[in-house]
Amino acid sequence: MDQASWLGFRSSMPDSVPIIGPARGMPGVKLAFGHGHLGLTLAAITAERVASELAGKAASGALTPYSPGRWSQSRKVSGGRLSPE
Repeated sequence: MDQASWLGFRSSMPDSVPIIGPARGMPGVKLAFGHGHLGLTLAAITAERVASELAGKAASGALTPYSPGRWSQSRKVSGGRLSPE
């Protein structure tokens, strides 16, 4: 019997900060990915924050640092790494 190998890559953003927020052009759809090796560790708190936002109970701006829009702005290279402005 042949054995197969499999490798699952862990999604991560260039700034190591996950994407959590609305999907552009898709009302009601929220994105939550890019947690890297902390995906299982941060799954519960991410789900709680996204659920609060969907229910209209999230504090204003609570997820702003994780916004998918931070990568649609102009970007600059800082220390050899791509960073949002």
